[in-house]
Amino acid sequence: MNEFERACGFAPFAPDKAEKSAFLTSALRNLTAQHYQNCRAYRNMLDAGGINPEKINDYHDIPFLPVSLFKQMTLKSIPDNEVFKTMTSSGTSGQAVSKIYLDKNTAANQQKALVKIVSEFTGASRLPMLIIDSPSVVKDRAMFSARGAGILGFSIFGADRTYALDDNMQIDIPAVKAFLERHQGQKILLFGFTFMVWQHFYKELLKLDEKINLSNGVLIHGGGWKKLIFEAVSPAEFKRCLSDVCGLSDIHDYYGMVEQTGCIYMECPQGHLHASIFSDVIIRRPLDFSPAAIGEKGIIQVVSVLPESYPGHSLLTEDEGIILGEDDCPCGRKGKYFKILGRLKNAEIRGCSDTYAVKF
Repeated sequence: MNEFERACGFAPFAPDKAEKSAFLTSALRNLTAQHYQNCRAYRNMLDAGGINPEKINDYHDIPFLPVSLFKQMTLKSIPDNEVFKTMTSSGTSGQAVSKIYLDKNTAANQQKALVKIVSEFTGASRLPMLIIDSPSVVKDRAMFSARGAGILGFSIFGADRTYALDDNMQIDIPAVKAFLERHQGQKILLFGFTFMVWQHFYKELLKLDEKINLSNGVLIHGGGWKKLIFEAVSPAEFKRCLSDVCGLSDIHDYYGMVEQTGCIYMECPQGHLHASIFSDVIIRRPLDFSPAAIGEKGIIQVVSVLPESYPGHSLLTEDEGIILGEDDCPCGRKGKYFKILGRLKNAEIRGCSDTYAVKF
């Protein structure tokens, strides 16, 4: 039984601190040993640090790689002939992008984990799906961008998938209205990246003075807040504006990255981001990288049991955050819940929404 199969033995948000800690320590130690054996560059880094994977006793002690390293090096633990899919991060023009190499098993597990996590918020059945983006973004199936991969990943939750924007990123009002007529009275799923939802959906509906009713909808969005913060749009304002223009009130942000696709952190009704059984968040103090306490801000480290084809199971992000609590969120979900405070100063813009938003 591999690490992913073991994780699937738990409910996504059920294990308490002690049970989850024991599982993650065992699973992540095994992944560290696996990548040590199969990725020469990773092995060289651990050897240089004097780290023996067999002597790791707690997952907090597993070495982390900076996410930027995937822009600078080829890091994979599989031979070239087993690469099934190469995923790339979002990036502005001229900016290096991360390349993540997946075999068939890792790609399948990413999708399965996503289903287990998101189904906790949308329900088990597929819903009619309105995608707040253009169909052109998913044209190249061999080389996925983070944005295209996000759309395709979430599409598994949808039926009658309809794009709300045309290839010119203009809202397709006839298509949206026809979709809503077909599914009148049904619960529907909307998915889009934060800036696209704001710039090309909310603002256009406001400008066109179009009245559409999305009160039966649940929106999942993610991909960065940098541009919206510049426009003084807070998460609360984002939700209020969407509710005002189209009656949409069931709205969930999520945090995730191409370097750990599948292990997303969903926002609960309390406005908290949650770590599932497949992953965890550790906040590191910037001066010595020691683990920060609950309520103390620092650099976000993410761990995941999914990356088997590349050494991406323990990563230091370029984001700042704070753990709000563990096992005691009022929503009832176990595990850590946290808040993103923003990008670290001088970190590259890399979110799906933020990189697209640069041209605006």
